Amino acid sequence: MSEEHYLELCENPVQFENASSVNNVFFDEANKQVFAVRSGGATGVVVKGPDDKNSVAFRMDDKGEVKCIKFSIGNKILAVQRTPKSVVIIPTLCFHMKNASILGFCWTNWNEIVFITDQGIEFYQVLPDKRSLKLLKSQSVNVNWYMYCPETAVILLSTTAQGNVLQPFAFKSGTMSKMPKFEIELPVVPKPAKLNLTERDIAVATIYGQLYVMYLKHHSRTTDSPCAEVVLYQLPREGSCKKTNVLKLNTTGKFALNVVDNLVVVHHQSSQTSIIFDIKLREPDCALNVHQPVLPGRSIHPYRIPLTGIGYVVVLLWYLWYLQMKLPPTVNLLQDKGKLMDFLLRRRDCKMVILSVCAQMLNGGDKGGLPVVATVFDKLNQVYKEYLEAEQTYTVVSTVYENTA
Repeated sequence: MSEEHYLELCENPVQFENASSVNNVFFDEANKQVFAVRSGGATGVVVKGPDDKNSVAFRMDDKGEVKCIKFSIGNKILAVQRTPKSVVIIPTLCFHMKNASILGFCWTNWNEIVFITDQGIEFYQVLPDKRSLKLLKSQSVNVNWYMYCPETAVILLSTTAQGNVLQPFAFKSGTMSKMPKFEIELPVVPKPAKLNLTERDIAVATIYGQLYVMYLKHHSRTTDSPCAEVVLYQLPREGSCKKTNVLKLNTTGKFALNVVDNLVVVHHQSSQTSIIFDIKLREPDCALNVHQPVLPGRSIHPYRIPLTGIGYVVVLLWYLWYLQMKLPPTVNLLQDKGKLMDFLLRRRDCKMVILSVCAQMLNGGDKGGLPVVATVFDKLNQVYKEYLEAEQTYTVVSTVYENTA
């Protein structure tokens, strides 16, 4: 079965001390950093990212339990939240709220920070030399929870009593833009109205260069189709958000979502398996934009963690991995060679695997004969044609620019 694991963990995970009564652990999605805060920072704060060169260690005065801690982009400025009413920007600034509670904050640049409260959103520029904050823009709205996509600098705010109306804001070069709000379609509308959509049901990610909001939708067991599904809403920079894709999970239970190499990966807890979806692949027996898993469910390739310790004392560590796609096993799991080629051509590091598929076909290892070979090479030629056209367009544009400069 080892050759059929098409998902694996990276070789060099981030290692950090496990959470305990004296050690709090935080993850900053924007900088991809893990913070281990011991004794409120008094006995040390260790910050680790995917690159060991970016590791940082320092101490802070213990002024209470840390609720959130993040560096700005490039580790320029540190912000620490200890209470629902204030955030300290080290070393000299403190942001206070009188009537609202601070749900959290996000750095959108090395000196730009967004505070999200239960009553709205406030965007500030940090002026370290002047030891002050400059309000750039604010918006009042009742907020249940929020979610941030650092790749696109877009923040989603959950509003209304049910929580299913999402208000996005985009940030760029010191500006905050209010995008059109949209509604997540709930399977059941509770009466009386209560919070029915939580951050556990939502994920945001960039897929094929477009921002999507992914909703993990659970149906009632009394319905005709109780299986869960993932509903994708495309969120453009301009224009309204639209429901674009539905991923059929064909089972129920608890799930988690990842996006790897433009593939949506859905992890199923009880079976300990994962399935992948490619939203650019069309299923002939499904309605438009309704997708079945590309491959059968498989577990992630096992990772052996070495035990470390001194003498008889074992040091307990937690690990943070990047999830990676393994392409060679997909060749035997996806029998349709045309579909396999469509899948491989959209993946990183696909050339050697594609060459192996072609060699296998031409050596007579696969049945199907000339029609299958023709289909595969038609797809390869189409991609090569698109590459040549793009290169030619780039050359023409560059020549025109040089002649007019």
